[in-house]
Amino acid sequence: MTGAGKGPSASTLADSFRHRTARIGVVGLGYVGLPLACTFASKGFRVLGFDIDKAKIDLLNAGRSYIGHVSAEALSALREAGRLDSTDDFARLEGVDAIILCVPTPLTRQREPDLSYVVATSEQVARHLRRGQLVVLESTTYPGTTSEVVRPILEKGGLRSGQDFFLAYSPEREDPGNAAFATADIPKVVGGDGPDALSMACALYDQIVPRTIAVSSLDTAEAVKLTENIFRSVNVALVNELKVVFESMGIDVWEVIEAAKTKPFGFMPFYPGPGLGGHCIPIDPFYLTWKAREFGIATRFVELAGEINTAMPLRVAARTIEAMNAHAGRAAKGARILIVGVAYKKNVDDTRESPSFRIMELLERQGAEVLFHDPHVAEIGANREHPEFAGRRSTGLSEALLATIDATVICTDHDAIDYRDVARWSRLVIDTRNACARHGVVGKHIVKA
Repeated sequence: MTGAGKGPSASTLADSFRHRTARIGVVGLGYVGLPLACTFASKGFRVLGFDIDKAKIDLLNAGRSYIGHVSAEALSALREAGRLDSTDDFARLEGVDAIILCVPTPLTRQREPDLSYVVATSEQVARHLRRGQLVVLESTTYPGTTSEVVRPILEKGGLRSGQDFFLAYSPEREDPGNAAFATADIPKVVGGDGPDALSMACALYDQIVPRTIAVSSLDTAEAVKLTENIFRSVNVALVNELKVVFESMGIDVWEVIEAAKTKPFGFMPFYPGPGLGGHCIPIDPFYLTWKAREFGIATRFVELAGEINTAMPLRVAARTIEAMNAHAGRAAKGARILIVGVAYKKNVDDTRESPSFRIMELLERQGAEVLFHDPHVAEIGANREHPEFAGRRSTGLSEALLATIDATVICTDHDAIDYRDVARWSRLVIDTRNACARHGVVGKHIVKA
């Protein structure tokens, strides 16, 4: 750690944010960090991005993007303007005024929080922390992480939060693939370790978002993010359960939801699917349940929602096998099955925690040959939960291919796919997203799951 040098005062640092003369460091250039770095750069800041993955750094410094909704043209323009640079040399953290941490917070195999990335990154920052810097954690985590884990690591070298440097938490609110809400369009919740840190963080984010919402503490800001994602998890679990109940009654849950959402108050539509994916929704509820146990509290409602959503891929796989048998007397063993969509949501290339992988695993265990098609994912990358699929490539979607397929399972309803062709060319369609019906296609060979 370089404690040398007094560093700028709180008012000077805040002014550098307001005048956009400060240099911003973003650590972790993934689906959260890269869009954030580009947003700061597009607003006139000089930004230095950090990542331990040298391949990412080389791509960015060549003006090339590895994330679908971050264009190479935008990256190149920011680099040519001198606003965006990237490095794997963490010693250069000393040269920035604000350090924003955007690193993964996954679960262990025991479904407990894995803060190894947060800890390792905080240790890197601590080695190069200087007086007068603002450090912000954006990674989704349980209440207490910033104060109980990050702050002690940063203070090991002798500098003190609130006295020598400023510490804050501001949860990311990225929604990849949502054209209506980019990083710069979404209000930011901010919590600080003391009033000066809160003021500094608000001054920083005020420059790039329409509104900052200051809350009373770091813990509160962390709880806000968990609440947002648990709200979605619980409601998706509810409609997934309703789907199963209504299906047994011969009722179409999607028709029910479309009718129910005409009520102008008291109802918000959520839609069933093959399970939850993405880095946040399937994971965040378990961060709260783990922390709640420290206080002797059982989060039964939250855990039940997690159980329902986690079970959905198993239901889709079973429904597929059942439908093949009923439709053509075909067993899973030796069958050829096509998964349409391995991204966790439509119109993105993000496969993190995708339920498609679990469905593929379950079908292959039954002896099926499983292929996939995804217009946004040419090749499956490294995957902690399903390393066996790494390197598997997307197959083209054609009439000739589908003529050889026993069941086509729609897991992700990308707009780039012609579902009329899928339905016309397929012997059997298992539709987990109601994609065919939404495109006006029905038939006895289309089974909703």
